[in-house]
Parts: sequence; C-alpha cells; structure tokens
Amino acid sequence: MDDEIDPALIAILAQLWRAAQETPGRAWSLAKLSKQSGVPMSSLRRHLTALSDAALLDRTATGESATGTPTASLSDAGRELCAQLFAQSAPGIDES
Repeated sequence: MDDEIDPALIAILAQLWRAAQETPGRAWSLAKLSKQSGVPMSSLRRHLTALSDAALLDRTATGESATGTPTASLSDAGRELCAQLFAQSAPGIDES
C-alpha cells in the first residue's frame, strides 16, 4: 500500500494556507490557486472536492464570488491541519 501523500494535494494545501495567512477572511480564486500551486484546474477541482468532503474547506467561501469567479478557502479545521503541517516548530517546544 502506498502511504505517500499526493504532492499536488500538498501544493494545494500550501497555497490555501498561504491565502489564509496573506488575505485572512478572503477566498482565492480557483484560477489563482491553480497557477500558484502548479496544479491543473481539473486536478485542482478534484482535490478541492475531496477537501470539502473532509470539511477542510469553508463551504460559505467555497463557491463563487460576487463576480461569479469560483473561489476556495480553508475552514477552521483546515487552518488547524495546515498549521500543524506547515509549522516550523510548535510553540513552547525547546529543540535544544
């Protein structure tokens, strides 16, 4: 059994995490996520569906913006997961 995580999924999560850090409260367009992550739109949509099913995306921000542009952003659970995945070191842990 292959236990490796799909690199495309990691790239998408990294960009969703970046979006949460750089523009809190605002969803990024799928076009921007695709370009920034280097993942083709068809694969991006498939991964976003899986992330949404796992409750890692904010359903209110995942959909379309006022201009009709498809968007996505992390849910609270998604932000917690990404904080664990992409943290340099956990607060309060002495690495000496």
